[in-house]
Amino acid sequence: MKSKLVALSLFLAVFLTSCDAVDDLLSFTISNETSIKIKSTSPINLPSEIITPDVTTNSSAEFENNKTKASLVKDVKIRSLKLSIADPADKTFTFLKSIHLYISTTDSDEIELAYQDNINSTNNTIDLICTDARLDQYIKADKYKIRTKITLKETLTKDVTVKADMKFRVTADPF
Repeated sequence: MKSKLVALSLFLAVFLTSCDAVDDLLSFTISNETSIKIKSTSPINLPSEIITPDVTTNSSAEFENNKTKASLVKDVKIRSLKLSIADPADKTFTFLKSIHLYISTTDSDEIELAYQDNINSTNNTIDLICTDARLDQYIKADKYKIRTKITLKETLTKDVTVKADMKFRVTADPF
């Protein structure tokens, strides 16, 4: 009886770790980027919204490059979202109090993608906290919108352009 229990435990352990290994083999990363222009006229300590131009996805090509197709994609989640100041080059994120990014498509509701509150960065790059939302329908779409909600803690003397680099982890079924 004891040996059957040990054998069953060993089988379950191998099965569960092999499922993770198979998921890793069927997973890949899709990268997208967009620019966010923060106007110098944005109010201090009040949330303001910025709508970016549509982000065109290259999902179909990425799926094909990874030997899958949209119908086999079973899970997409954001793994990282890094902001970097593109212009002016010498600017840091000391002016920013909080930032929240939301994603939507014409066919899907808006959901939060990533955020950072109480920002105390003296660098020109910051990593946002990514949500655990499933993003399959957004990444499978031809394009999506990013809406940004910011709160400033100091006055900007000129517009600031921020580049958002997004990395999505995609897991697909083998068949």
